[in-house]
Amino acid sequence: MTTPMHDVSRRQAVEDRFPNYDVLSKRFGPSWNKQTRQVVARRLSIDAPLRFFTNKEFETVIALAERIVPQPATRPHIPVAALVDEKLHQGRSEGYRVAGLPREREAWRLGLKALDAEATGAYRASFCELAAADRDTLLMRMAKGELHHPAWADMPPAMFFRRRMALDIVLAYYAHPIAWSEIGWGGPASPRGYVRMDYDERDPWEAAEVKNGDVAAARRQNRRVR
Repeated sequence: MTTPMHDVSRRQAVEDRFPNYDVLSKRFGPSWNKQTRQVVARRLSIDAPLRFFTNKEFETVIALAERIVPQPATRPHIPVAALVDEKLHQGRSEGYRVAGLPREREAWRLGLKALDAEATGAYRASFCELAAADRDTLLMRMAKGELHHPAWADMPPAMFFRRRMALDIVLAYYAHPIAWSEIGWGGPASPRGYVRMDYDERDPWEAAEVKNGDVAAARRQNRRVR
């Protein structure tokens, strides 16, 4: 298998929908109040040291995030693995437990151990030591329920992939302000709120998306967003 699970060039195409937009330009402007600034500052500060994962587990989560949400080198890196570590350390959850899966912390511990066991059995190396194509092969097999190492115990690999691992990684990525610029989101609409509510209308403080291929117009509008 040579095609990556997610191509960085596709991520770059998404970013190009909102050229020159940086949500953090709002940080000290009128769009955000004190509470929003505090939440954003907290989110931006999350990185090492680890508080839940072991060093070995953390290396595996980094390798997983690189395949699930690859990041371009043209902007600051989002510490996805550290955000997942923070969530698990704090014991935050969706408020329910998925039938068939252990609780979040137990599922992650079990899943990372089983994934390394699968990697060692197939390639004689841990998951984080594998080439990108081999990582993708294992992840695709996990998503299809084709992994059967005894280390999974009673936890279905496909369910762990969809309902825990990939979900937590993607949510961690888009919880970070750097990713908000990529999708044109302006963060919490407090204290300004929304005024233009009709279809395909935007308030002046919202990101401008490229329309009809006019990148220059979107760039001009986004330079003025605060």
